[in-house]
Amino acid sequence: MKPVVAPIAVIISLLSLSACSTISGQGPAVGPNTVAPVNAPSASGVGSGVLGELGNGLLGASAGRLAPADRKKALEAEYKALEYSPVGQATSWKSASGAQSGEVVAAQPYQVGSQNCRQYTHSFTIDGSPQTVRGTACRNPDGSWTPLT
Repeated sequence: MKPVVAPIAVIISLLSLSACSTISGQGPAVGPNTVAPVNAPSASGVGSGVLGELGNGLLGASAGRLAPADRKKALEAEYKALEYSPVGQATSWKSASGAQSGEVVAAQPYQVGSQNCRQYTHSFTIDGSPQTVRGTACRNPDGSWTPLT
């Protein structure tokens, strides 16, 4: 009788490696230079698409001090940073008047269960008041990102 221990060990090794996963581009069909898809605008002016899932993002209560179009620009920057930006690369936004602006920087993606997540920082200036807020968001199956609270 031939020993069967070696082939079984190889099979077990291959099966255990197949359980490993990496974060891959599972994003929606938009590029980093395009506007994220947004459904019909809501009362906040952002919509109910992938940006709507961000809520106020890291802007928090400061979002109420922005015009709807500027809030949308800030949330688009958060979405683009989370979905497309390499680690440490800033995604900037600026209001039409130039008075409000900010940049979003996302950290290394990681997985929690089957969900891709990223920590990120949003530094912004609204009405002359600079702020920096850090948070984490996880990607939903539809391509939207939900901030963790």
